[in-house]
Amino acid sequence: MATRTDAIPGQVTLASWAVQQRKVRPQRLTPSAVGLRFAFYGRMSTVDFQDRTSSCRWQRDYAEDLVAGRGRIVVEFFDEGVSRRVAWPDRPQAARLLAAVANPARGFDAIVVGEYERALHGQQLEQLTPTLVRHGVQLWLPETYGPVDFGNPRQLALLDLPGVHSQREVSRARHRTTAAMRAQAELQGRHLGGRPPYGYRLVDAGPHPNRAHATWGRRLHRLEPDPATAPHVRWIFAQRLAGRSVASITRDLNDTGVPCPSGADPARNPHRSGQRWMLTTVAAILTNPRYTGRQVWNRHHTDHDDIEPDGTITRHHEVQPANAAPQWIISRQIAHPPLVSEEQFIAAQAIHTAPTPTDGPPRQYLLAGLLYCGVCGRIMDSHWVHGRAGYRCRHGYTSSRTKATPRPKILYIREDHLLDHIRRDRRLHRHHPTLHSPDPEKVTTHLRTNNMIIVCDHHTWTCESDTAIYTLTPPGNFLATTTKIPAQRDGDQAKHEESSRFVWK
Repeated sequence: MATRTDAIPGQVTLASWAVQQRKVRPQRLTPSAVGLRFAFYGRMSTVDFQDRTSSCRWQRDYAEDLVAGRGRIVVEFFDEGVSRRVAWPDRPQAARLLAAVANPARGFDAIVVGEYERALHGQQLEQLTPTLVRHGVQLWLPETYGPVDFGNPRQLALLDLPGVHSQREVSRARHRTTAAMRAQAELQGRHLGGRPPYGYRLVDAGPHPNRAHATWGRRLHRLEPDPATAPHVRWIFAQRLAGRSVASITRDLNDTGVPCPSGADPARNPHRSGQRWMLTTVAAILTNPRYTGRQVWNRHHTDHDDIEPDGTITRHHEVQPANAAPQWIISRQIAHPPLVSEEQFIAAQAIHTAPTPTDGPPRQYLLAGLLYCGVCGRIMDSHWVHGRAGYRCRHGYTSSRTKATPRPKILYIREDHLLDHIRRDRRLHRHHPTLHSPDPEKVTTHLRTNNMIIVCDHHTWTCESDTAIYTLTPPGNFLATTTKIPAQRDGDQAKHEESSRFVWK
């Protein structure tokens, strides 16, 4: 196709001359444009390091060579900045293509792809097949030199190979990138991108160490205290170290009109109101180790959880749960000016403020955070009943949510009974003799120090360490009633005994 060029009126340009050199033949001898109507689909991952025009052009050239003489491309769908791991219904242009496939007046008969790995990943072809077959739409791939025969198991098995190769390519790239970022964070303390934490701002840190990137003009950045917000971070930590609760600190910030992070930096937070501090915001600041001056990486990881499938296509959504502190990558040297010392940060993590009840001293739960529900996997809630510490799990049920039917029975555990079982279990004491101590605080300290947890359900209690699982079996004929907190209101005694029956395994 000739490109447009600026030309002086009346002057013959190279482009106009080239157009005039086409050969003309009688129309009855000119082959008519017949055949299949194709929808072209292509994709590129990044917009920062790839050119949309060139990437789309070479993929479409491959597709046009494939369908030459057998049809023509009538419509184009091209996704930009979308990973191949993303399911088709979650890609903007691929989703439009799927919607067009389901439309009887779609205007095309087949889909053509310029490169398998650009369009498909893993088992996506297998998931797309029922949709294409149901609507009678062919899929043309360069790997099959034409249409895919969905009824040919040998051909489908062959196409599994590029799908696996595409998945392997993504995995290898992720592994290399992760290993490099780990080294850069730990050994160099390098800022690896993203917005600066509240209290800091980004400043220039010199040219990029990679010569190619430096030639392109890329530069490094580092964190520097923000004169406007850094004093507020120091004040938050000082108040926490003085014993104040997160809620009271948040109220003071709002009452004094201190701009919240989204209000102080609205350009990076257009999706937030920027009006008030939230409890979660203050809690996040108090638990961010980067305020110590260390670069900390890998505090969160990305999971791809399954969501409701779209027909036969498996879809995912990304979640970023927090990693445990031992999995963090911490720089060996101070990477930026600290706002708090490491001692202050560690001390702040050990503070747990609890409201003092009007009828006595603060309630103490020795096993808080160590008990897990064996039914749903949640950490059990601390629950004070009849003057004793206990724990319960409602399996995600709250009063604001409609009761599910059927729903697992609420699990209750008394702290004193559980500690008694731990002190009596001889098999557990062979490997952890400290757990035989009559001092409850020594027992719980040993559990926390050795990363041990207690998992409970309605039938069994187990003590789990990183390397072993111990079943806490009570000696003799121990009644099940020890595992239940007594009923909180009067009722039929027989019904209560039936509901609190416990069978040990």
